[in-house]
Amino acid sequence: MPLEITFTLSDDDLGRFQAIVDTARDAMDSHQTREQIESAAKELIAKTGEGELPEFIAERMQKLEVVLNMINDDEWQLSEDEVKRVLSALAYFCDPEDIIPDQVPGLGFLDDAIYAEIVLSELQNEISLYEEFCAFRDAEEARRKARGDDIKVGREAWLADKRAALHAKMRKRRMGSASRAGWRMRLW
Repeated sequence: MPLEITFTLSDDDLGRFQAIVDTARDAMDSHQTREQIESAAKELIAKTGEGELPEFIAERMQKLEVVLNMINDDEWQLSEDEVKRVLSALAYFCDPEDIIPDQVPGLGFLDDAIYAEIVLSELQNEISLYEEFCAFRDAEEARRKARGDDIKVGREAWLADKRAALHAKMRKRRMGSASRAGWRMRLW
């Protein structure tokens, strides 16, 4: 029988995470490249997917894969600033000696899973709109294939309209969420 455990991170807890995130972000700005951050995140996702870890941890880490897909999808075309913001959020995963060192059996990835949940929550708007774009792209490809059309002909045009609408919605929502009151992690 599954057991649901809920906990609340206090402002102090979030402050501790924030200090670590700020350190990771500063390191990214000065030392780490995009490739290093992506590689570290992919390696962490792979490690947590193959190990004997609690489902909570493995599930959260696997969800980060969509974030990596989002910044690497040439057809989604995030701006360099948007990619940098996402990479800043992922920089935390580059340090195996984070709050709980990754080599601690059973719990070493717990802080990573908590942070992944924070990242996924902060990027929920971007992720949901990217998933909508992917669903549209897949459906449109299937529709065109069913008609016997070449999916490459005019592809950029039919993707551009949907992408522009979703990017506008993403940026508008981001501006709205930035103006809301309440404590938020500064991932970038």
